[in-house]
Amino acid sequence: MTDHLTYKLNIFKTTAALNKAAAEFIVLIAKQSIAERGRFCISLSGGQTPQKLYSCLSRSPFRAQLQWKNIFIFWSDERCVDLHDEKNNAHQAKLMLLDKIDIPQSNIYNIPVNLAPKKAASNYEKKLKKFFGKKSPRFDLILLGLGENGHTASLFPGTKVIDEKAEGVRVVYVKEEKMFRITMTASLINRARTILFLVTGKKKSAILKKVLTASYQPDKIPAQLIKPADGNLYWFADADAASLISV
Repeated sequence: MTDHLTYKLNIFKTTAALNKAAAEFIVLIAKQSIAERGRFCISLSGGQTPQKLYSCLSRSPFRAQLQWKNIFIFWSDERCVDLHDEKNNAHQAKLMLLDKIDIPQSNIYNIPVNLAPKKAASNYEKKLKKFFGKKSPRFDLILLGLGENGHTASLFPGTKVIDEKAEGVRVVYVKEEKMFRITMTASLINRARTILFLVTGKKKSAILKKVLTASYQPDKIPAQLIKPADGNLYWFADADAASLISV
């Protein structure tokens, strides 16, 4: 463990075991949040890794364990593609989870990809501020993934957004994808009460080791920016992803 990062790492033998544990973790945090504050605010992540988790949450026993009317869904980032595009994070969550549960549509806060990128970011930031009211936006749980290049959300190496200190939502152009993305800033993510990274597969083993053990270099490894100011940071990794880590 490096001195710049305090976290709890859980390693699972299989991806299936990781997904089950993550679903149980979400149910636990949701129940605590609803009991304490009357609602559970979660920010979902995109990519391939969480899709089976979402499917897991849509089925028994987890679906019945969650009070969906008191759960509010957000996203930490989004690709600027049509809502029905398979690359759209909200679209994937809709197919795997949201269409299969009894949640009010008014509880789902998509990033408005129908708008121009800069306007979409501004619009989403305003939505967050309106939802959370006078207090700074603070999520009960933020799910994050980890890219092979060290990015998380849409905080990519070499982009200006990784230097953003304000708690907000910004637009970023990702050169390697030739695409605009919308992302929460690290400052906003770090206000969360709990942050959970999900990392699976051999291809992620090298970067996971770098994030957790290398010297602090967020310009090259943006995932190192994630360190809650007053919350808890968890990493759930399967055995393949954690194969280079000594425990």
